[in-house]
Amino acid sequence: MFRAEQAPPAPTVATRRPAFWHRDHEEPAGIVGPGALAAMAALTAMWPFTSVIGPGAWSFTVIAVIVAVAGTGMLTRHLLRRRAAWAQDIVTFAVQIVVAIAVVTLLVAGDTAIFGIVPTSATLTLFGVLGASAVEAVVFGSAPLDPSPGLAAVMGIGFAVVAILLDHLVAHRSAVLAVLLTGVIGAVPMIVTLGDTNVAWFLLFGVVALLLLRYTARRHPESPRRSSTSLAVALGAAALATTAAIAPMMPVTASLAGNGVGVTVDASLRLGDDLRQPNPVEVLTVAAKGDTAPYLRLTTLSRFDGRVWQPDDGDLQAQNDGFGPPEWGEDIATEEQNTSIRVLRMSSSWLPVPYPATAVQGLSNAWRIAPENRTLYSRGADAVGNDYTVTSSRLIPTLEQIRAIDAAAPVVDPDAEPVELPGIIGELADDVTAAASTDYDRLIALQNWFRSQFAYSLETPVEEGFDGTGAEAVAEFLEARSGYCVHFAGAFALMAESLGMQVRIVVGYLPGSLTDEKRGSESVFSVTSDRLHSWPEVLFPGIGWVPFEPTASLGVPTAFRPGATQGGGSGSPSAPAPTTAPQAEQTSGPEIDRNDAGGDAASGDDLRRLDPTPVVFTALGIVVLLLLPALIRLVERRARLNRARRGDSAAAWAELRDTLIDLQIPVSDADTPRTRAAGLVRQNGVGAEAIRHLTDAVERSNYARPGEATDDLAEPLGDVLTSLRQSADRATRVRAVLIPRSLYAPRAAEPGVTI
Repeated sequence: MFRAEQAPPAPTVATRRPAFWHRDHEEPAGIVGPGALAAMAALTAMWPFTSVIGPGAWSFTVIAVIVAVAGTGMLTRHLLRRRAAWAQDIVTFAVQIVVAIAVVTLLVAGDTAIFGIVPTSATLTLFGVLGASAVEAVVFGSAPLDPSPGLAAVMGIGFAVVAILLDHLVAHRSAVLAVLLTGVIGAVPMIVTLGDTNVAWFLLFGVVALLLLRYTARRHPESPRRSSTSLAVALGAAALATTAAIAPMMPVTASLAGNGVGVTVDASLRLGDDLRQPNPVEVLTVAAKGDTAPYLRLTTLSRFDGRVWQPDDGDLQAQNDGFGPPEWGEDIATEEQNTSIRVLRMSSSWLPVPYPATAVQGLSNAWRIAPENRTLYSRGADAVGNDYTVTSSRLIPTLEQIRAIDAAAPVVDPDAEPVELPGIIGELADDVTAAASTDYDRLIALQNWFRSQFAYSLETPVEEGFDGTGAEAVAEFLEARSGYCVHFAGAFALMAESLGMQVRIVVGYLPGSLTDEKRGSESVFSVTSDRLHSWPEVLFPGIGWVPFEPTASLGVPTAFRPGATQGGGSGSPSAPAPTTAPQAEQTSGPEIDRNDAGGDAASGDDLRRLDPTPVVFTALGIVVLLLLPALIRLVERRARLNRARRGDSAAAWAELRDTLIDLQIPVSDADTPRTRAAGLVRQNGVGAEAIRHLTDAVERSNYARPGEATDDLAEPLGDVLTSLRQSADRATRVRAVLIPRSLYAPRAAEPGVTI
């Protein structure tokens, strides 16, 4: 029988796997890249704060914290690179918190800590005090804030949290959240101060956002294997150009320099910084009938603790409930007037209104009425962008009516500590008003004394060191007899109170300047930022709060005409509040030195000269960040050399491999140690004896019995590394030091086995 011959199997056709345009695996995130990008984002978020906080130790504290957090993250992840990802995250997070606490403690409260970095109970107490002072500075201050230790502590702690969050977001490829966090933190100063749209910052933020998105996207499994660098650059440039074109068109416009156009008005009397702005801007417009506009008030301050005047915080009610019953009697003549106000560039929780307001139209329900002082306040809305109309009553008492009424006595709070005023306040009040017989005449005597014996100056309080609202500052102002509205109003109020009168201070705006624009039959007035003002008011029962104008050269002093001159009521007596019609010796606004030709420009520049400290610290922080990879690589090299000195061939061979990667010398993990050694001797001029010493040690560690004596490998390793560096050109050596590619390249699991 013949066996059927089996046909040979058909040749198998090799099936080719279709080529994919994207990667089929997730690329490692790396160590230095995420940390550097996170630190760059944190520094970008920090930059806008330099425009709202004066230069000082706070900026160095923030930069030091950011650099420390970034460096700690890089080093910890490098040391734990062979551990599980969750272990890396937990340990890195914990170490970063410890380092951040140590750095902030060292820079802010080092003298209360153990070794300057370990907080104690005294450290925690100090941080509590500093935090309270920082909150007070923010609530009652105006930009730029003084760089106090409290702000340094708060900013250091705050940016420690921001830096840690950004570091972990970038490490986990959460670029969108990282970009959002950077943008929100960086935009806070511009939002709360209503300042310029800082185009330069927006451009930098755009660059950082593009870098973050590109870095994380390239490591996604679905990202393209190859991408067009030119296309990416072109799209990024187009996006940045669009940002530069659109940003100035935003509601609060800006120049590229970012000098701060908007004005933020708080409830304090720190108006000097706003008044000293070199370029006043229009903050609101007023439409009213006639050639004059009224004073506009924001809020009142009637509680004085010896250091600051506290804003009134009485009950609030809905607009439908009205402004409350009138404080004036039926025998007081009144004149109703309507005032339309459009807020352009003023950020505040209060809306400017004439006094005494009786009705308002055009506002959302977020704005509520404070009937105690007839003002408008909101806990959530902002004044900017509102356009509304206020109805108010212009009070016209006669001279005889107001002279016949004694001013109300001061209200004494039984729970408050009594305030002891310097003796000069009461003594001068008695001397100036000695010849007056009624409370109104005493107040007029005070008003005339201030306007005739004092000078308006924004610089004197700063130069003399009494630019404040406390009792001691008032005493110094009375000695120097030179200051601005805050000092005039504060001194007048304390002197009137020493005479037994109930008094409060108003924060608001002087009347605006008449423009050529018309709104129907009403004239339009422009109110600029340098019209920010404060003045005192005294309560006369049956008439209400009567304003006075003690500030020299501003407005019109309060004066009432005798009833006999009214001509049967057809005449118009002088208004109790100043108008925009100044007398001959007065000016329509503060006399601010603008460095006009022929003036002493140097003195004005002292107040506005740019302090280079934040720029220097920022540049220093960037330099340190750029050097971090080199520092990490240096620490790693020193550690391996120490291990090689004890005969650790794995450490020696790992350092040789990473040096080859840094110098861009081709490396293949498929080569045996002897093959790689021969190639280095032949192509790179490495000494044969030194490299043989290393290869023998590697082979001995792999195949010899455990416990055999090992030689010192540090010397031959050093000779080999020196020869490799000498074989490379200078540019390659510099790149190897500053940007060590071995920190980014994937590492072999057992660096001592193969190279």
